[in-house]
Amino acid sequence: MHRLFAVSAALLLLAAGQVSAHEGHEHEPAPPPARMAARGEAQSDAFELVAVAEGNAIAIYLDRFTSNEPVGRAEIEIETPAGPVTARAEAGDVFRIAAPWLEKPGKYDLIVTVTTDRDSDVLPVTLEIPDPATDGSAATTSERSRQLVLLAGATAAGFGLAIGLMAIGRRRSRTATTALIATLLMVPGAVAHEGEEHTGAAAPTQPIGRDLSQRLPDGSVFVPKATQRILAIRTAMTADGRFQRAIELPGRIIPDRNASGLVQASTGGRLSPPPGGFARLGTRVSAGDVLAYVTPPMQAIDVSDMQQRQGELDQQISIVERRVIRYEPLVQSGAVTRVQLDEARLELQGLKDRRAALDRVRREPEALIAPVDGVIADGTPVAGQMAQPNTVVFQIVDPARLWVEALSFDALAAATIATAQTAQGHTLALTYRGSGFSDRNQSIPVHFAIDSDVSRVRVGQFVTVFASTGEELRGIALPRAAVVRSANGQDLVYEHVSAERFQPRPVRIEPLDGERVLIAAGITADKRIVVQGAELIDQVR
Repeated sequence: MHRLFAVSAALLLLAAGQVSAHEGHEHEPAPPPARMAARGEAQSDAFELVAVAEGNAIAIYLDRFTSNEPVGRAEIEIETPAGPVTARAEAGDVFRIAAPWLEKPGKYDLIVTVTTDRDSDVLPVTLEIPDPATDGSAATTSERSRQLVLLAGATAAGFGLAIGLMAIGRRRSRTATTALIATLLMVPGAVAHEGEEHTGAAAPTQPIGRDLSQRLPDGSVFVPKATQRILAIRTAMTADGRFQRAIELPGRIIPDRNASGLVQASTGGRLSPPPGGFARLGTRVSAGDVLAYVTPPMQAIDVSDMQQRQGELDQQISIVERRVIRYEPLVQSGAVTRVQLDEARLELQGLKDRRAALDRVRREPEALIAPVDGVIADGTPVAGQMAQPNTVVFQIVDPARLWVEALSFDALAAATIATAQTAQGHTLALTYRGSGFSDRNQSIPVHFAIDSDVSRVRVGQFVTVFASTGEELRGIALPRAAVVRSANGQDLVYEHVSAERFQPRPVRIEPLDGERVLIAAGITADKRIVVQGAELIDQVR
């Protein structure tokens, strides 16, 4: 029994020595993890400021608090541990100061005085520079404590086994004692070297954070100020209000009926260009301009009839001419009156006019004339092309006078206020002109005149019309660009909760007009919501 206790004590001392030797073993120091640059921020009613430590300098980003618009022209005075410093402006609306005192870790309180043409404010900012020497010390202490706990457990197990061997015979006790010695010699060594890699260099530590845009575990999105400048992120303060409810109607651009026209051929024939050639698309024309000619084709029977008629007229002309020649000398003698001579001359002139008209029919084509002033909106005639009767050769439209035709399932009031939005996002102001009394595909056609710039629209282009219904709704109005669609189909807006963090907020929206939507639920007033660049923030992962 005394022998067993002695063996156990010796083993305990041996294990302790191995742990001590392991603690004294030198390892290659692990590289410190990449950390986010030290930064501080401050806010006021007018400004939002972010200071970022960059080595021995500090970059300062100054924005408007409400709109997140960068402030490029400002005077910035900073009280630093080395005294007052004036920040200098750089490209990209960034201010910078030299800060050699940042080499020493610690907490630095800075007082920033901002002065612009409109505002002046004082913003306190705190920068905390971590001490790189303390990185990893907590992990080392924890690992050593765990090893000591495992060693104590192994030693206690050895004592318990030694006491149990006291009741066993001498021969078997000697064998068990030998096994116990081998076991206790292996456990401390395993504990002492646990976690030590011998097959190669240690893997680099995963960075715990980088100065890049990233989505945080709580769902919010971190976007550094430098990235916000590139993405042109803009915000707006929300406010409750009362708005007229609007409905969406499908529509398309049509020309004003009083400022457009068609150029058609009344008879079939072969097209030929005017002296200046066919008018090109987009060419401005005036009413009365000749745009094309149509030469009717002559059938064989028509040619025969015309030749027969021409022969008859030529014969009659010859007879009347001889009569006129006979009457002229007889008028002098009084045998023929002057009236008879004048009648013969008038008959001759009429026969010649009829003969000339037949020649013109065979030679002169029909002239196609522009009915109104405008531009050529459609038409691709080709010389020699055969045009059927009533064929539309050209369409002329006045580009400054365009309408929108929408289809509504409900009758709209005459005082309806409406706007239209194109597929490219352009908004058009509309004025109600009238609605049809008969249904078209179970809907009512409604006409609106466009009162805004029409340089970006064309005839036939599809638009979405937002017409007010007179129903008043209460909520928050935001631009349509502020609302994005998540992967599960939920509508989201991004709230600017801090200088560089944006929190997604699920919302319920209703159409309001061509540029805005009504937030019926999800956010409250006095919140900063991203109204430009929300779709770019939503792509950050």
